[in-house]
Amino acid sequence: MAKRENKDKEHGKEHLAMKTPSIVSQQEWEAARQQLLVKEKAFTRSRDALAAERRRMPWVAIDKKYEFDGPKGKVSLLDLFEGRRQLIVYRAFFEPGVFGWPEHACRGCSFGADQVAHLAHLNARDTTLAYASRAPQADISRLKARMGWEMPWYTIADDFDKEFGVDEWHGHNVFFRDGERVFRTYFINNRADEAMGTTWNYLDITPLGRQETWEDSPEGYPQTAPYKWWNWHDTYDAAASPDPKWVDIITDPEGAASRRRAAVEKAS
Repeated sequence: MAKRENKDKEHGKEHLAMKTPSIVSQQEWEAARQQLLVKEKAFTRSRDALAAERRRMPWVAIDKKYEFDGPKGKVSLLDLFEGRRQLIVYRAFFEPGVFGWPEHACRGCSFGADQVAHLAHLNARDTTLAYASRAPQADISRLKARMGWEMPWYTIADDFDKEFGVDEWHGHNVFFRDGERVFRTYFINNRADEAMGTTWNYLDITPLGRQETWEDSPEGYPQTAPYKWWNWHDTYDAAASPDPKWVDIITDPEGAASRRRAAVEKAS
């Protein structure tokens, strides 16, 4: 007990006087949850509607040729797409003058980088995520190795950051490629950035969205059935199909549940 009290004092917990919610029965708790769930579902629908409106935002053609340094030399903004149609560029602050240099990037940018989901899922939706900073490639490579980050990360070599609103503050710029033509489609910064990291939040700021049939998207936009395109991140490019003996929980939830129960019983 004494050790616990000492640890609490170390963390300043002895000063906290929390006014916690009331303690109720399971039935009362469930009723409160159901009441809040109505608002949560309304929020989800509102978020979906906002994403649908975002997909109808006008675009700006990017005619200027921007240049970056990459691991293999000079590259253009078009090169950052890596052949895909959509590109999200996050301006991370890692350069002389930034707190943490040269061992670390900005703490906020690093917090965000730690949250980035496996990029294979974004790539499967024809979307590339890239980071860009002012630091030289040697320092970026060293930082990525130290922190375990795998996203492509480029060095800004011109006025890209200033002209896209990220010279003084972080932000995500979204681009779309139509052949050799590039368009800016969206931009977020400030608190909008804090939610980024999941595949879904990235896709929701792109012009094509999640590309699933339930979405409200303009006519002709690519869409496939929800869930069916999902895969393990190491098998998107694999030629082999899943074992046919597996039962898909989406197409046959009862069969899938029955198969799982049988497998558990057999194993026990």
